[in-house]
Amino acid sequence: MKKIGLAASAAMLSAVVAAPTLAADVTLKFGHVGNPGSLFEASVNAYAQCVNDESNGKVEVQTFGSSQLGKDQELLQKLKLGQVDFALPSSVMSSVSEEFGIFEMPYIIKDRDHMKRVQEKLGATFQSAANAKGYHIVGFFENGFRNITNNVRPINVPADLKGIKLRTPKGKWRVKMFQLYGANPTPMAFSEVFTALKTGVMDGQENPYTQITSAKFQEVQKYLSVTGHVYTPAYVLASKKHFDAQPADVKKVLNDCATSTQAMVYRKAEAMETELLDVIKAAGVQVNTADKAAFVNASKPVYEEFASGVKGGADLIKTVLDLAN
Repeated sequence: MKKIGLAASAAMLSAVVAAPTLAADVTLKFGHVGNPGSLFEASVNAYAQCVNDESNGKVEVQTFGSSQLGKDQELLQKLKLGQVDFALPSSVMSSVSEEFGIFEMPYIIKDRDHMKRVQEKLGATFQSAANAKGYHIVGFFENGFRNITNNVRPINVPADLKGIKLRTPKGKWRVKMFQLYGANPTPMAFSEVFTALKTGVMDGQENPYTQITSAKFQEVQKYLSVTGHVYTPAYVLASKKHFDAQPADVKKVLNDCATSTQAMVYRKAEAMETELLDVIKAAGVQVNTADKAAFVNASKPVYEEFASGVKGGADLIKTVLDLAN
């Protein structure tokens, strides 16, 4: 009997050990366009880990990078349809609501501390703008300070962009800005850019170093011009309808983790600015520092058009600039 009892106990123990882990009470899909090694990937993975840990496994965030669940515009649509729970859009938000175009104004964000103050002061403004279009901003992450690469010539002043076929994200203010500088800008999905550069359909593009290196643009570009012309936030974005439907305890974890992960995102982004510039140089790309004063001076008409053409635009510009110091 004892032998049978021991055998039975052993069988029971084996069954317990072999049993699969219980599924999470809530499973949420997070889609983004970032490639392996990108800041987007690191940010989303850190957020998912935080949610999974802080909820004690009750909430599982599954991450899908490299546009697996769609490009930015597709992800925005899928959020509303409930096919995706989170996305990490950046520049494309200016096509969702005009208020987000403030981040398309050249050189308006000076550094990350400035961005934190803008978020604190104007976060409710951006949330209201997102809500009006059916979205909810769970948190603010980062895409980063953008710089120009191309295969034609180094860019020192805006006039050097004349005639260059430049890929931009979808957002009318970025297009207007580069048209003003003399370039020939064309909006294009991020996932299509490498091939466009390699085949010569596009001469160049503009992105933070993390997007440049993770997409391997340094392999198909000759010149990097450090312009830092625009700082682009990234938004942990959900459907308002579907986010509001989550239980209060789930929403608290999702909000708290967005806040705590932001600090890691900013630290990693800052470190990447040095590390990844070295990666680009090591690939043989010729690097120059552009005359930023020349770009600032050439950008005034974009500010004027935003101030006059967007409701509350002048006040937004003034508020953001006042928060710079």
